[in-house]
Amino acid sequence: MALNLHNTLTDKTEEFSPLETGVVKMYHCGPTVYGRQHIGNLSMFVFTDLLRRTLEYTGYSVKQVINFTDFGHLTSDADEGEDKMSKGLRNEGLEPTLENMHLLGEKYAQTFLSDLSHLNVLTEGTLFPYASKYVEAQKKMVEELEAKGFTYTTGDGVYFDTSKDADYGKLGGLSASRNEARIGENTEKKNPRDFALWKFNTELGWDSRWGQGFPGWHIECSAMIRELLGEEIDIHTGGIEHIPVHHNNEIAQSESANGKPLARFWLHRAHLQIAGEKIAKSDGNTVYLSEIAERNFSPLAFRYFLLNSTYRTPTSFTWEALEAAQNALTKLQAFVSKTVFDNGAVDHAYKAKFVEKMENDLNTPQALAVLWTMLKDKEVKDEDKLATLLDFDRVLGLNLN
Repeated sequence: MALNLHNTLTDKTEEFSPLETGVVKMYHCGPTVYGRQHIGNLSMFVFTDLLRRTLEYTGYSVKQVINFTDFGHLTSDADEGEDKMSKGLRNEGLEPTLENMHLLGEKYAQTFLSDLSHLNVLTEGTLFPYASKYVEAQKKMVEELEAKGFTYTTGDGVYFDTSKDADYGKLGGLSASRNEARIGENTEKKNPRDFALWKFNTELGWDSRWGQGFPGWHIECSAMIRELLGEEIDIHTGGIEHIPVHHNNEIAQSESANGKPLARFWLHRAHLQIAGEKIAKSDGNTVYLSEIAERNFSPLAFRYFLLNSTYRTPTSFTWEALEAAQNALTKLQAFVSKTVFDNGAVDHAYKAKFVEKMENDLNTPQALAVLWTMLKDKEVKDEDKLATLLDFDRVLGLNLN
C-alpha cells in the first residue's frame, strides 16, 4: 500500500514513509481538560484513530501520544487572555491552586477517555501525558533556547524571538506575512509574532530561574514530544486552528532547540460546524456526545456521520444527518447479525478498491461507497461479504464484530 497524505507543510499530497522502517511516531494535540469536550473536539480524534487504524492495517507499528493540557492554555492560541484551567476552576467553585488544577484536569481527562471509548477510538498503547508532569522538561528546553540566543525577557515573561528564526511561519505558508498583527498585542514584544516560553505568575505556578510562573502553552507539546517520541517524528496532527500560531510556534522552538525538523508530515482536520459556524463553547454553539446518547442515537452513528466526509472537508452537523447515519449503521449491524459466519473469505477485488480509497488521503466517503457496492453485489456470497465487511471495519472502527 502506498499511503498518500496531504502535508500541510508542503501543501501537497505526498507518499508517506516513516523515518524508521515499519514504525510510525505520531503526536496529536490533545484537549485542554478544563471541561467536557464537544463533538467538534472529538471529531479530531476519530480522524486520528482512522489514521492509526489505516497505518496498522497496512502493517506499521504505531507509537502515538495524545497530551492533556492541564495548565497554561490561554483563551486564544496567542499569549493573551485568561488561562482556561483557571476559568475551569472558577466554574467548578474551586480555589486556584496547582492541586485543584490537577484534580480538575484528571476529572475531565477521564470524561474525554470515556467519550473516546464510546466512539471506539483505540487507546491501547497510546500515551496520554499531562503537561503538568513535564514541567522540568519544558524548563530545560527554554534554557536551551536561552543559551542559543533565541529568547528575551519582558515584564510578563520569557519570549521566543521569531526574528532569529528565518523560517518562522513556514507551516501554512505564513512566512511572507511576518509582521501579521495578533489580538491583544504586547507592546513589550519585539515582534507581534514573538511568543511566550515562560509566563510570570506570582500567585500560582512553579519556581524557575526566571521567576515563578508557568511554561508557555506551546512549549508543552515540544517538550513532551522530545521526551516521549524523540527529537523528530513522522506525523503531527491538529485542528486547522492550530496552524497559524500553535504549530508554527512548536516548529520554531523545537527546531531551534534540536537542530532538526520536528515532523515530516503535518495533518490538520477541518472544523465541524453547526449552521455554518464552527462549534465553540465560547459562542454557546455546542453539542456533547452525552446529548447524542440522550436522543437515543448511538455514539457510533456519530462516528459513521464523520466518515461521510473527508477529514479536510468542513462538515455541518445536523440531527437529520445523524439520523441518516444511524439508519446506515443499523443496516450494517443487521447484515452482520443475520449472516452466518461460515468460513467466508475476504473478497480481494473489493479490498483492493477499498485500500485504494483509504490510501488516497483517507478518503472515507469513497471507501464507504465501495463497502455498500460490495454488499449489493449479488455475485459475492453473503459469508464473503461478511468477512470483507469485518475486514474493512478494522479501519472504519464501527465495532461491527
